[in-house]
Formats: sequence, structure tokens, C-alpha cells
Amino acid sequence: MTPMPGAEPREPEDPAFDGTLREEDTAGQEAPASPVAARQPRRVTWQKVTVLPAVLAAVLVATWLWFEQADLDPLSENALSNGQVGKALRQHIELTVISTFFVLIIAIPLGILLTRGAFRKGAPVVMALANTGQATPAIGLLALLVIWMGIGEKAALTGIVIYAVLPVLSNTIAGLRANDPTLLEAARGIGMSPLGVLVKVELPLAVPLILAGVRTALVLNVGTATLATFGGGGGLGVLITTGITNQRMPVLMLGSILTVVLALLVDWLASLAELVLSPRGLEVRS
Repeated sequence: MTPMPGAEPREPEDPAFDGTLREEDTAGQEAPASPVAARQPRRVTWQKVTVLPAVLAAVLVATWLWFEQADLDPLSENALSNGQVGKALRQHIELTVISTFFVLIIAIPLGILLTRGAFRKGAPVVMALANTGQATPAIGLLALLVIWMGIGEKAALTGIVIYAVLPVLSNTIAGLRANDPTLLEAARGIGMSPLGVLVKVELPLAVPLILAGVRTALVLNVGTATLATFGGGGGLGVLITTGITNQRMPVLMLGSILTVVLALLVDWLASLAELVLSPRGLEVRS
């Protein structure tokens, strides 16, 4: 039979084909995507909620059992008695929470301001000052503040805040600058005010980076707060310095273990906050 003009010639059918598709016939074909596989993973899983707290609880229990069996000398018992461990831990948490609060109310508004209009020109100067604050050794900065403000919690808090402003400030600026300009133009095009664009578009998109900076600042504050003891601010640094100066290893170990556990716990809580507070559809890696 003569093919019609313009029609493509067809290959002759295989007489051995029985209508059954074999594995080699479908090897190059991709399977259709399953709706279940296309779903996004849950933001907070049971592993993220339970594993680290369980490990930290085991460490604390093991430390407590060790202290129950340890033979402490009178100097070590005096350093750990009369609720002094609980007092040092409470002071450390207070220093961390209060300093982080001041970091947030300083760094986030300042970061927003430095991405607006004419204030953008001042961003390099402010970032240079923030870098200087963190580049200065923490113990030296605290010593200068004690000379200026006197011994007490005020000097310790000021030093911790200065030391932790940089990560939140830099991440706020970076997060706002990384927003897609077409999204901002679209928001302005539908009649949103500059404040509405900032609150409803820019800040939600920058939340993951801002929260990452807050998480870094929290861990920094826990570590830096151990130096508050040199300025009369208390905290777990009292146990650490007592253990070092008096060569009492149990006291030093207890102060160090509690500091590490507190830092890991704060980092874990901040990672959960990142997952919960980040806008849906944005992937956050913890």
C-alpha cells in the first residue's frame, strides 16, 4: 500500500508482541510522582523534640549520681552548698534572657532602619562598629565596662549585649536585602503602603535569616555570661572560677557541665522556634 503524501512512514508492528509490557520496555520511563511523596516533610518531628532533651537529661542524671558518690572536701562542699548552684544557674539564665531581649530590641530595628532610604549609607559604618564590638576580647571589654560603670550586673549585661549584637544585626540586614525586588514591586503595585510592604512582605521573608542570627546570639550569650563573674554579675562562671582558683575539679566540672547543657538546650529551643515561626514553604535547616 502506497503511503499518503506528507505522512510519516510507520514501523512494522512486531508480530511477537503479545501486549505485555516487559521490564526492559519501561526501564527508561519515569514513574509518575506520588501525591504522598510530593508532600513536604513535617516541620517538627518527634526526633527533634525528644532526642536532645533525653541526652541532656541523661548527662545531668549521670552528673548527679557521680556527685552523690564523690568524696568532696570541705571547700568543695562549701562552694556547692546552701543553694549556691541553683543561684548561679538562675543568675546565668537571667543574664542570658535579659541580654538577648536587649539585643533584639536594638539589632532588629536598627537593621530595618539601615535598609531604608538614605540610612543605607550608614550601614557600613554601623557594621564596622558591630564588628569591632565582637572582635574585642570579651574579658577586656568587660574590664573596660567595669572601670566605667563599676562592678555589678549592669556592666556584665552591657558587655554581653555589645558582644552579641553583630549576628542579629547582620542577619537582619542580609535577610531584608535578599528579598526578591519583583515581589516588593508587586506589593507596591496593589496599593500597599511602605509600612505594609515591610510588615507583610519583607519581614516574613526575612524571618528565617533573622531567627538564625537570634539563635547564634543566644548561644553566644550563654558562653559570654560565664565571664560576668569577673564583673560581679554572678552566673555559672562563679563555679568555674572557684574550681580553677582553688583547684577543685568537682566544682569546675559541675560549672562546665551546666554551662554546656544550658547552651545546647538554648540552641535546641531556638532551632524549634526557627521551624515553627518560619513562614510555610520556606525550608529551614537546623
